[in-house]
Amino acid sequence: MRIAHVTDFYLPRLGGIEMHVADLTERQQHSGHDVHVITSSPAAACPRGSSVPVHRVTERFSRPHAMHPLSVREGIAALDRLRPDVVHAHLGVASPLAFFVARAAAQRGIPTVVTVHSMWAGVRPIMRTMDFLGRWSQLPILWTAVSRAAAGPVAAVLPPSTTIHVLANGIDQDQWRLASQPPPPDDVLVLAAVMRLARRKRPMALLAIVRDAQAELERLGDPTRLRLVVAGDGPRQGAMATWLARHQMTDAVDLLGRVDRRTVHDEVLGRAHAFLAPADLESFGIAALEARCAGIPVLAKSGGGMGEFIHDEAEGLMCDTDADMSAAIVRLAREPGLRAHIAAHNRDAVCAVAWTPLLRATEAAYDLATRQAHDGRQIADADLHGPLVR
Repeated sequence: MRIAHVTDFYLPRLGGIEMHVADLTERQQHSGHDVHVITSSPAAACPRGSSVPVHRVTERFSRPHAMHPLSVREGIAALDRLRPDVVHAHLGVASPLAFFVARAAAQRGIPTVVTVHSMWAGVRPIMRTMDFLGRWSQLPILWTAVSRAAAGPVAAVLPPSTTIHVLANGIDQDQWRLASQPPPPDDVLVLAAVMRLARRKRPMALLAIVRDAQAELERLGDPTRLRLVVAGDGPRQGAMATWLARHQMTDAVDLLGRVDRRTVHDEVLGRAHAFLAPADLESFGIAALEARCAGIPVLAKSGGGMGEFIHDEAEGLMCDTDADMSAAIVRLAREPGLRAHIAAHNRDAVCAVAWTPLLRATEAAYDLATRQAHDGRQIADADLHGPLVR
């Protein structure tokens, strides 16, 4: 089967969509499929090699950019050249290439699957405008999302008869297991965060959360010192460094910048006693899932997709507010038994979103999309042998 994955954002840019598409395409190719990626992201100096062909549709422009206004035209041209058996488009909130190439594929009768990787909460007017322009809700597209939390806002935009299937991000649990757990804190509790340093991930709030937790420990007379290790780069990195200098926290926080997966595994999670995920609108949270599979307690916000694999006092602690997350840090620092209990559970529990069942569900999605393309309509009563919304 020739599969074309369409994504505005791809490696070398790092993020949940980028890493998931890279992992998924490599596994599909290994399974014998003819897999291609169509993206508007320029190559730059990509540190990760892959045998999957990548069609970078803005590369020949004088100023290639993921949001180039001509990327849609070039993406549709690439679609017509490839003539795939199925198109799998990956959407965030602002994904014009994936959005309009998926529409073009469905109009051409090509089986089309769309996976929404972001929280569409609060952007309903934008999506309804896009529907008015593209009429995608009337096409036989198979709609999926990476979690129930992400699927809910999508359901609010599409017609009531539309079923949104859940195709989670995949993970290789054995790859993320730590050979040994970090030693118990010797008056230093190491906190880890892995994220793109962009506003929606709330990296500035992360720093304030740790500052407030340290202040509370001091107020309680607890000698524990907090140390935060942050892996990732992005537009807020400079602002974070300035904030740390202003609040005299440069000695307590390490901003590692962009690092590879091995470094995340060995140097970030391998040192951490807890993992922090401060984003309020997190559709899935692959970095938090990696930490959970490594055996690290995860502190996450309760309003997003992480609540589907992080349960309070089981895999971590769920928090409604930033103040709750600061309090959760203090609790883990002062309750070593709870921290050890969660870590032991995470080391031993089997992760439900492993690659093998996800690949089967993805194949089922392609089969259903093929039936829908043949019938020219959405099939409302189909099941991918996974959780459904509606």
